[in-house]
Amino acid sequence: MKRRLNKKFLIVIVAYSGLLLLIAYVLDYRDKSAEHAKLPQQQPRCSDLENTVALLWDNNGYKVNGSDAAEGRFNRSQPRIHIYLHATWRTGSSFLGELFNQHPDVFYLYEPMWHIWQALYPGDAGSLQGAVRDMLSSLYRCDFSVLKLYAGTQNISTSFIFGWKTNKVICSEPLCDAHKRHEIGLVKEDQCAKCRRRDIRDLEVECKKYPVMVIKGVRVLDLSTLVPLMKDSAINLQIIQLFRDPRAVHNSRLKSKQALVKESIQVLRSKKQTDKYKRLLVPSNRMNRAESYVSSAMELICDNWLGDMMLVTNAPPWVSRNYVRVRYEDLVLHPMEELQRMLRFANLSTFPALERFALNMTHGQGYSSEKPFLISSRDAKEAIYAWRERLNVEQINQQHEADQESWYSQLRAERWKSKTSCRNAVLQEVSSVPLGLFFPSPEPTR
Repeated sequence: MKRRLNKKFLIVIVAYSGLLLLIAYVLDYRDKSAEHAKLPQQQPRCSDLENTVALLWDNNGYKVNGSDAAEGRFNRSQPRIHIYLHATWRTGSSFLGELFNQHPDVFYLYEPMWHIWQALYPGDAGSLQGAVRDMLSSLYRCDFSVLKLYAGTQNISTSFIFGWKTNKVICSEPLCDAHKRHEIGLVKEDQCAKCRRRDIRDLEVECKKYPVMVIKGVRVLDLSTLVPLMKDSAINLQIIQLFRDPRAVHNSRLKSKQALVKESIQVLRSKKQTDKYKRLLVPSNRMNRAESYVSSAMELICDNWLGDMMLVTNAPPWVSRNYVRVRYEDLVLHPMEELQRMLRFANLSTFPALERFALNMTHGQGYSSEKPFLISSRDAKEAIYAWRERLNVEQINQQHEADQESWYSQLRAERWKSKTSCRNAVLQEVSSVPLGLFFPSPEPTR
């Protein structure tokens, strides 16, 4: 009897233990199933970047796939238009900016954020983006007192403004009589240098008279920095972004490498904590230090271009009315058509003298210049194709490698086995330039 009772207890204990194991298994299986259901079937390319740019537009209630609720705030009938020319170094942005500098209805500023980078050197480019945005916010309100933060002991006057000797507003009446504001043509620096220095408040007064204000810059690393200004109802920033074949950019940067070393180091230091970019801060043994820094920075520039394209792709509909892409190749090969397109975007009228200016600036003699940052008349075709003659095969393939993880595959560029094959394969009529393949430019909605 006692033996039978012990057997029953043993059966109960075994059954109870089995039940506990079954419950634990069921619970564990359910948790794993739930986790598996949350995982996407296929991880999208650049998923972290896609999620980040989506949040930029969605944090104020804007839907990524479109929302008409926000469109009422962004209208083209606003009394004053603010435009930022978003570019990077050696993409032809000085020429693009000069087209707006020439327009008599535009108040134009050339690279005002240069003052920030100079005053706060060697601050990395990423940490300076907040200061860059704050300066833009003040300047678009015609408040130039922000420049005092970066002036040191200098007095703030019109001569403090970076690029003031080529500025049509500063060098024309009523601030100076060196030029006539309505006359089209490059400002002669030697004549403007003789102008009397005017108080910065006089420039603020002139700023407020113009219906359109345009600022050109290369020191905004990516579009996300400008998003708050696009949403600011007092500014409603509109953006023209300039792109150029990265091989041509690379060639131009190497040509001007000594002048670009400081900025390249600042760009590289913005990613110094990222394992992917630590190697870029170590100069290659195959090239001198200046060339190494300038070349390495191109990889980050390509990544920023990819980020900008994804940002716009995930943007709500009103962004297409406030953003337009321009290809340097299109700008210099078809200057009048591109000029008209940009002026329509800026709600500005065109006229024959400005169109002739654009045409003459792209049909000059040759491409080389002893001063690479000097705005002058150039041969458009030579400007586009110069990289083929000046980059060696190693440099071309190096640029391909730098861009292969970003958007450069969209160019469908092939690796070249020799410089001769490179030159022969791509020498063709201007009308069939392969660069028309990249960056399909969204037309602004009317």
